[in-house]
Amino acid sequence: MVQTSLESVRICVVGLGYVGLPLALHLARHFPVVGFDVDEARISELRNGKDDTGEVLSSELRGTSLHFSSDNRDIEDANLFIVTVPTPIDAKSEPDLRAIESACRLVGSVLGDGAVVVFESTVYPGVTEDICGPILEEASGRQCGRDFFLGYSPERMNPGDREHSVDKITKVVSGQTAEIAELLEQVYGKVTNGNIFVAENIRTAEAAKVIENAQRDINIAFINEMSMIFDKLGISTHSVLAAARTKWNFLNFEPGLVGGHCISVDPFYLAHVAREFGHEPEVILAGRRINDGMAEFMAEGVWRNIGKLEKTSTPPRVLVLGITFKENVPDIRNSKSVDLITALNRRGCQVDAHDAMASAEEAKRHYGIDLLPNLDGVSGYDCVVGAVPHGVYRAFNSRVLLSLLATGGLLADLKGMWRDIELGDGYSRWEV
Repeated sequence: MVQTSLESVRICVVGLGYVGLPLALHLARHFPVVGFDVDEARISELRNGKDDTGEVLSSELRGTSLHFSSDNRDIEDANLFIVTVPTPIDAKSEPDLRAIESACRLVGSVLGDGAVVVFESTVYPGVTEDICGPILEEASGRQCGRDFFLGYSPERMNPGDREHSVDKITKVVSGQTAEIAELLEQVYGKVTNGNIFVAENIRTAEAAKVIENAQRDINIAFINEMSMIFDKLGISTHSVLAAARTKWNFLNFEPGLVGGHCISVDPFYLAHVAREFGHEPEVILAGRRINDGMAEFMAEGVWRNIGKLEKTSTPPRVLVLGITFKENVPDIRNSKSVDLITALNRRGCQVDAHDAMASAEEAKRHYGIDLLPNLDGVSGYDCVVGAVPHGVYRAFNSRVLLSLLATGGLLADLKGMWRDIELGDGYSRWEV
């Protein structure tokens, strides 16, 4: 039976990345909380008041009651576990559940009677109860639904977005029983000032999460396909969108590279479970194919327009600005800008890259890319590619852009961030 009450809640958040760390800090304002991560270097970093993800300020880390640990003994007293580990895909675009399975074995090893285990990691419907539950049972020697209970509360973290932080959004919760759902409503309600939606059951909550990003992926794919068509027609996609968005119910999506660990991953989780039940997910996978093909489309557009220049270096020198998966974050996981660089190199370009947010060490370790340390004295490029619209790049004026370009060079503005800047006669432009 359930022994946990709101007054006796002792929380362990497992996984202290983009999702887990902000959540743990907010919960620690109301409950005793241990933030657990198997990465000892990450724990040391956080104890020293530093967050490499850029989501949390040093002052927040130093002022919190949250206890950081990588020691299993520190979580033995917890009775509410919240698992926020990554759920990526493998080389075949199939769900990779190894991290969440490992987290289940860890939690199961310290699980006490009446404990509740909540998952925030994005999964397909059925994972919490059909996969996580049995692993927890095996690791703990306890029976799910009698000795411990499950919950699911989909994360809605948007890296770099201060407006929609975990305390400012509607939090969806679900429980294995109505009693568990009520407990989670109260716990998460402390963080969100009661802004909670209780889903009908765990599978419904899992499904709600996985379609959120799949829907966004499909909408972006539509605009990306339109950009391919408009490019053939010689029409600016951004000009078309400026006109179209004046209609009150037009969905305001823009073309671009779709990478990262959510939008480019979650549709494959939905596709996986669809196929398990005998349905071939045509729209979902069509959207993925279009978005995964954008790096090649953009590289070909850059290469085609470089070929129109009167004079270029041999090989053409190209500067790509931005390799993170989105603007104003340091995260380079599943970066499609890296695919763009690879495609440009394959076409014979000599490519340099700079990123105002990314770690040069991580770029080298994960992708073998040597990022320029800064743009001081950097000049003479046949083409400058605006790939990621970091704030610092958006602020570039014509003087900065012209200083980077060779005379008569090409500005490839993939996000339309410099549309209003005049370069002067002799320079070329290309937009997606």
